[in-house]
Amino acid sequence: MSEPILKVKDLKVHFPVNRGIVIQKQVATVRAVDGVSFDLDRGETLGLVGESGCGKSTTGLAVLRMLAATSGSIEFEGQDITHFDKQQMRPLRRRLQMVYQDPYGSLNPRMKVRDIVGEPLEVHGLDKNRGEYEDRVATLLSTVGLLPDMADRYPHEFSGGQRQRIGIARALALEPSLIICDEPVSALDVSIQAQVVNVFVELQERLGLSYLFIAHDLAVVRHVSDRIAVMYLGRIVEIATREDLYREPLHPYTVALLAAVPVADPVVEASRKRAIVVGEVPSAMNPPSGCRFHTRCPQAMARCKVEDPVMRDLGGGRAVACHLNGG
Repeated sequence: MSEPILKVKDLKVHFPVNRGIVIQKQVATVRAVDGVSFDLDRGETLGLVGESGCGKSTTGLAVLRMLAATSGSIEFEGQDITHFDKQQMRPLRRRLQMVYQDPYGSLNPRMKVRDIVGEPLEVHGLDKNRGEYEDRVATLLSTVGLLPDMADRYPHEFSGGQRQRIGIARALALEPSLIICDEPVSALDVSIQAQVVNVFVELQERLGLSYLFIAHDLAVVRHVSDRIAVMYLGRIVEIATREDLYREPLHPYTVALLAAVPVADPVVEASRKRAIVVGEVPSAMNPPSGCRFHTRCPQAMARCKVEDPVMRDLGGGRAVACHLNGG
């Protein structure tokens, strides 16, 4: 087995909450990411799922060093990049890219597609031969299923799915080894989502890419991921292969998430057992003591209220942080 392309250990990203105009005083701390650990192998897709506000996107931005880590470590291709500055990160940007959630807001409306896709080549000084530059842009557009002559158009002339393909082409321009996909299909029509997901799958097979695929749609994650990590209130509560997670979820929160996914067959849907989760997600400024899910968990015990469960390795790439499973 080769070394993982990405290792994240006990990552924390906290944001201070200040009060005052002239003299500011910190009055609270938002614990957006509060002790996240995972590995990502080469050529693998790790799905990162959870409710909105659980810290998924913040984790992705921290891995990219677009947000500073409060503590913990991030190791990419054998290098500890946790405290790298912009100058140190610059050569690594070629191998570490991102596809953003909003295909409308992530593209400059004043730039032609040729310039959007080719901008990374210019930034990294790889555009010295104009003919090769044009050929590279045309190849990238063809790779994601767009026609080369579309390079002369502006973003407003494309549909949402086509815009996201442009974003993918831009991410591929520097031949990265890892792409962070931050909710890349959530803003698209359902009819288009499968097409874009298939683009990701085909590119991975062809180019050997690794993905950290951030999403809240479990159906999409099931299709694209090899392993899945479930986040709740800044922490990962369960990690498992796709098959294990969907066949036998161990954490009550994972059970509730899967129970919320609708089934197309009305007979099966009517007969399914419901896992009801009550209440709202607690504030990341004041997370509950003990297990953070105990305030909403239908199986919570007295122990859950006071003792924080540790992530327990069950073997076979599976781990869970729950007292019900020996945590």
